[in-house]
Amino acid sequence: MQELKDRIMQEGRNLGGGILKVDSFLNHQIDPALMTRLGQELARRLRHTQPTKVLTAETSGIAPALATAAALDIPLVFARKSPPLTMDYTIVKEDARSRTHGKMVELMVSTEYLTPRDRVLIIDDFLATAQTIAALARLVAKVNARVVGIGTVIEKSFERGRDNLRDVNVPIASLAVIVNMDNGKIVFE
Repeated sequence: MQELKDRIMQEGRNLGGGILKVDSFLNHQIDPALMTRLGQELARRLRHTQPTKVLTAETSGIAPALATAAALDIPLVFARKSPPLTMDYTIVKEDARSRTHGKMVELMVSTEYLTPRDRVLIIDDFLATAQTIAALARLVAKVNARVVGIGTVIEKSFERGRDNLRDVNVPIASLAVIVNMDNGKIVFE
């Protein structure tokens, strides 16, 4: 998606070590109009999977997942990283290593909102090592639901995250694919 690539080139910062800072429009401050267009494009590319729910992890995945769910007219469920006092129902949990936080995080979803009848589309901001996406897929499996597709805003293919998702075996759509971030550059596919 050229508009996204242009924004990454104009506003994104390569912080080294494979870390891309896109806080000005995706991860801290959100451009609602751009997010709407990203969600519409992810929905267009993955509508054929016939999802009944969109699933993401808090916090950075929520904006693109919400825009995608809105475009598909289906509910969004997000995996929490800590349980609120109101979470008194049955939950499933999975651990994932967070690159940006540099530690393991626990993801949890209530079985009240993710059920065996669901066809789940996982949406996230990044596909890099796929640790978070793989943990979300394991959450779906724990409730006997089915992952039908994966969508991401930005994929860093040089981190080989797709390899970690081979056993999920569903369509994967990424709106911008970065193949190299060496020497401070950002190179797209």
